[in-house]
Amino acid sequence: MGRHTLEYPKTKTNTVRRKSDRATYALEAIHSLINASPLLNVAFNTPDSSPFPTILPMIGHMGSFDRPSADLGDPLDLYLHGYVSSRMMNLARSSSSSSSSPQGVEQQQQQQQQQQQQGLPVCISASHVDALILATSPFSHSYNYRSATLFGHASLVTDDAEKLYAMQLITDGVVPGRWRASRQPPSPAEMQSTSILRVSISSGSAKLRDGGVHDDKHDLEDEDAQGTVWTGVLPVFSRIGDPIPTSYNKVDTPVNITDFVRDYNRQNEEYVLAAAKK
Repeated sequence: MGRHTLEYPKTKTNTVRRKSDRATYALEAIHSLINASPLLNVAFNTPDSSPFPTILPMIGHMGSFDRPSADLGDPLDLYLHGYVSSRMMNLARSSSSSSSSPQGVEQQQQQQQQQQQQGLPVCISASHVDALILATSPFSHSYNYRSATLFGHASLVTDDAEKLYAMQLITDGVVPGRWRASRQPPSPAEMQSTSILRVSISSGSAKLRDGGVHDDKHDLEDEDAQGTVWTGVLPVFSRIGDPIPTSYNKVDTPVNITDFVRDYNRQNEEYVLAAAKK
């Protein structure tokens, strides 16, 4: 039997309404986009007098401490890396420590639901631009893109074993194998100054566009416009350059780094070109 594709349920929060045919709710697709993004935009509200939400660029990776062998298509948590005394870490710490003690069956059920959602409410987004779509009319211009959004509750990781798991997960998410290839173990000062947030995901969705130019019929029939306006696709590649060692480096560039650079560049170029031709 084939593996069943798991999806996030559609809710009022995560349902894509405009161009809904471009949406997907598949866990594997969404988690892959999150992991492929060098930076994640993390939004949250602060309990002060500011009317504006806060959005921070952060480094993170999807994973499961309880099930380290889980696939990207399985339910996963998002781990985020940050400084111990940052505002977001303090907010998550205070949110995770708050609790209530209701009475009665209905109130107990409400308490259980609150405990499952305990933590700082956050929204995480990632986006990748794959091409600039230049049409006859500026109103028909577009991007080829891939974007993902997750909604969940962030809480501070306090268990040392889970914290080390998340640190390795995030580090290897930057360059595979980098954790073990770097100086180990972390010093007590490094462990103390770094905090990890675990975001329990409530819902998510992704949206993408691929293909070429979609000109309106009247523009295609406009000979003057077609004779004067260049139309087409400008591919956008995310690319890593050749490694540049430090002045004090005494080690040859490891195979895991050269392989990563080669594979990263090849896979990105192949995807972008294939998406433009759809």
